Amino acid sequence: EGRNAAVAAEAVALRRLERDIHDGPQQRLVRLGMDLSRAQRQLDRDPAAARVTLDEAAGLARETLEELRALSRGIAPPVLADRGLAAALAALAARSPVPVDLAVDLPTERLAPVTENTAYFVVSEALANVAKHSDAATCRVELSCRDGRLRVLVEDDGTGGAVLAPGHGLAGLTDRLLAVDGELTVDSPRGGPTRLAGTLPCA
Repeated sequence: EGRNAAVAAEAVALRRLERDIHDGPQQRLVRLGMDLSRAQRQLDRDPAAARVTLDEAAGLARETLEELRALSRGIAPPVLADRGLAAALAALAARSPVPVDLAVDLPTERLAPVTENTAYFVVSEALANVAKHSDAATCRVELSCRDGRLRVLVEDDGTGGAVLAPGHGLAGLTDRLLAVDGELTVDSPRGGPTRLAGTLPCA
């Protein structure tokens, strides 16, 4: 029984690491590729803009390396561990290629680490999906704690059609939330908008 329990615990840890890599560094690398492609297009017509884009890409590469190092040690992304959920989400919003209207209403004291980690990666993956698939012009992210539950809302004005089918990034968010007694709903009619709403325990 002890060996079976150890194997099961290791499997859970590996699945968590897989989700963390997918929802964190992998999404940053996708953004990095987009930035580098944009810089290539800018080189001939606007070298100054290309330099700015490359500077941003270099910063993103450094952040991605820091996050991978943190994950390899089993800890939260540095910005989340050091500055808390609100600051970490503000950093995510600032890096998003789609403008983000961020509204965070959280208690003064820090939430449970597993809650902060889960919320951070849910928003990270959701914003990556907005950037890659939605053709949205704007996006809104809201977080609030009510009645012991953290509510996470990500809504964009894109073309809709997002699905929770296996193999899609949003399905991974469902698994992540279920692992902490949370839930996820997605309303994304063809033509948009897309509204992703998740809840999980605050503590």
